[in-house]
Amino acid sequence: MTLQTEFPFTLPRGYVDDSGSLHREGVMRLATARDEIEPLRDARVKENEAYLTVIVLSRTIVKLGALSQVTPKTIEGLFSSDLAYLQDFYTRINFGGAAEQAAVLDQGVSFPLAGGSAVA
Repeated sequence: MTLQTEFPFTLPRGYVDDSGSLHREGVMRLATARDEIEPLRDARVKENEAYLTVIVLSRTIVKLGALSQVTPKTIEGLFSSDLAYLQDFYTRINFGGAAEQAAVLDQGVSFPLAGGSAVA
């Protein structure tokens, strides 16, 4: 039995890059302890704790459309609904049980987002 460490996702709206290209399909990997600890040393996080989410997501999203890399600037440029989706997705794959992880992988299953809306 192998542990699945990467999970595909589709953003509700998508990230629009500087050239106007839309990126919706991506892959997020499971977070490591380092992913959650190292950003605590970052000055931006010390100034604003909410920025921790930006850095952790930029470290754990390994693919987003055709982008060569996902940076904090990329995460800052997401629509609010996409940020909420990714926060929920991160929580489900890292802290949910095997059943929740399986549901994330099943394209036909929708799950509620923070704020009550659902994403398929």
